[in-house]
Amino acid sequence: MKKVFGILSVVLILQACSRKDAIDPVSYDNPEISLNIPAGFPVLNSSVNGNKPTKYGMELGEKLFQEKKFSANNTISCASCHKESNAFADNNIQAIGIYGRVGLRNVPPIQNMAFMKFYNWDGNVLQVEHQPLVPIITKEEMNSSILEIIGKIQDESEYRSLFKKTFGDETINPERIYNSIAQYVYTLISANSKYDKVIRKEGASFTESEARGHQIFQQKCVSCHSTELFTDQSFRNIGFPLNPDINEAGRARVTGIAADYMSFRVPSLRNVEYTAPYGSFGQFPTLKSVLDYFDNGVLGANNLDPVFKNNNNRIPLTEQEKEDLISFMKTLSDPSFVKK
Repeated sequence: MKKVFGILSVVLILQACSRKDAIDPVSYDNPEISLNIPAGFPVLNSSVNGNKPTKYGMELGEKLFQEKKFSANNTISCASCHKESNAFADNNIQAIGIYGRVGLRNVPPIQNMAFMKFYNWDGNVLQVEHQPLVPIITKEEMNSSILEIIGKIQDESEYRSLFKKTFGDETINPERIYNSIAQYVYTLISANSKYDKVIRKEGASFTESEARGHQIFQQKCVSCHSTELFTDQSFRNIGFPLNPDINEAGRARVTGIAADYMSFRVPSLRNVEYTAPYGSFGQFPTLKSVLDYFDNGVLGANNLDPVFKNNNNRIPLTEQEKEDLISFMKTLSDPSFVKK
């Protein structure tokens, strides 16, 4: 009888081990990645703490960011419009997507997204995790669907491996796709420009023109382009030429409030040297043309920002001040971020 019980015990142990092996996924070391938050930067967007970048999550996110199968005809990826050399913007007046279709607006850069409260020109997205679906389903961008994308990549061994390393099993679903892309985007932090090195007292110093430009910036620009992000993240109508597309209404597209008509999110000026053309639909080819427009007078509107409305719709600037301002703005360029 003891022998029978002994054999039975061994069988039960083997079965238990077999069940455990079947249930427990292979464990991978997938450590969190430190974001190395620069001194003086705003607090992180609250969604970052719920989706902290990890070693394999970032790797998966970058691969998905580069994936052209996101578009219906396998020609457009996130990286097609968000090019690293342009601070993850591009140099087109408006976004160009599948079949050469032209989008409503200029492509904004992707940098320091972990610290932003709003995304897109009109702030219609509050979490990076919610952004990828927008270009996927938009006719002028990728003209696809998340289910179509999953169908294209789910049988690829490299993707199955990365999803398993990131999430513990090979399941590919929308949430995991969005979260991994967001993890990659959260790591795109730019804070190593000449300006940063001057502020950190790392041996760099402004030229005379840059120093004058910095002073002018503090006098005439900082009310909008404040904080170390060089944007106060507000929405303002600054009287730029109007987009002729009848679908454009700026922030009012989101809020439905007339006072928000043609107000747009103040863009960060970091890496602005690399992100021409400028404006919500690329109205201006150069920084000089933007400053000339401010100097000559902007379009009037009931909700025109007080910076202009209280000063005859202008920010008056001499030619020397424009030159110096541009010199200063170029100190916000981060060659290491754009791999230049």
